[in-house]
Amino acid sequence: MKKLLAALASSVFFLSAAMAQTVPAPTIAGKSWLLLDATSGQIIASQDPDARIEPASLTKIMTAYLTFSALREKKLSLDQKVNVSVRAWKVDASSSKMFIDPATPVSIDDLLHGLMIQSGNDAAVALAEAVAGDEGTFVVLMNREAQRMGMKNTRFANPHGLPSPDNYSTAQDLSVLAKRVIADYPEFYKIDSVKSFTYNKITQPNRNRLLWLDPTVDGMKTGHTEAAGYCMIASARRPSASGERRLISVVLGTSSDQARTQESQKLLNWGFQNFDTVKLYSKGQAVATPEVWKGSKSTVKIGFANDVLVTVPKGMAAKMKPVLERKDPLVAPLPQNAPVGKLKMVVDGKTLLELPVVALEPITEASIFGRAWDSMRLWLK
Repeated sequence: MKKLLAALASSVFFLSAAMAQTVPAPTIAGKSWLLLDATSGQIIASQDPDARIEPASLTKIMTAYLTFSALREKKLSLDQKVNVSVRAWKVDASSSKMFIDPATPVSIDDLLHGLMIQSGNDAAVALAEAVAGDEGTFVVLMNREAQRMGMKNTRFANPHGLPSPDNYSTAQDLSVLAKRVIADYPEFYKIDSVKSFTYNKITQPNRNRLLWLDPTVDGMKTGHTEAAGYCMIASARRPSASGERRLISVVLGTSSDQARTQESQKLLNWGFQNFDTVKLYSKGQAVATPEVWKGSKSTVKIGFANDVLVTVPKGMAAKMKPVLERKDPLVAPLPQNAPVGKLKMVVDGKTLLELPVVALEPITEASIFGRAWDSMRLWLK
């Protein structure tokens, strides 16, 4: 299965390279940026996606993810009250806070709203302590989860993103994290769409200005430090001919709050206006039924282990023609999901992408007489 996923990933790269020649990427005023189609899992366009950056408050997305995990596992509950430590209360006074107080226990629900809406650094510390007991242990969990997700160029040093030389990431890695939050915890992700939150009689607006400007944007997170510049991850859902699509934009290192908002909106609009995501094949759909030699059955259904969705420039999907290349002869035993060839999608004689094709059913060996007969047939072929 790992080899199959790797093959799918390489085909996406091939597709992206072909698209780059068709639709010019937009000019985005940021140090690095990336646009991900979360529906297909495909990166549509990017600039310096692996450049190391300071993630600032985008760090809090991982803090939220681990808290969501603790809630799912019933280690915490939304209405659970936790005490506020002096460490959480005294977090950098000049930074964003939700203004919790050691004298007043606070619910996990309020802390999550304070984290994602108000970007409270005090909320980040309080949640870290609630989940893991202390900040240091929580940071270990953050880095362990980052590695599990495949965020190879990321390291976390704290739960809030205040400057540290040991707190860094990339646009590529942050897009992975953003996609996982939405896919794994949709019931909690909706917190991101709340436009303001009041705690301790102080009302603060969500820093994500796109919530007011674009009704299709339903959340994610902003961040800012002097070194990081103004950063934003935004996600939007819009209808398309083949169903609803979700795009995730990551824009890092812009010059102002206004700039990160404008550039994120520009990137999302460009992706929706110039590309479609289409379903080429369904999981388990047979694309051919070739002959099998020395098997308990004479044929095998071949196709794809998962739905195949791809993001392509508008109008290109209708031009794509499938060309199947098999690893003939197919000889039993043939396990289910065994690679048996590849399907090329061709446009105007050029290969746009290649997809791994697998056996959709297991084929066991035939009897000794059946194998002997097929051996003779193969020899004569």
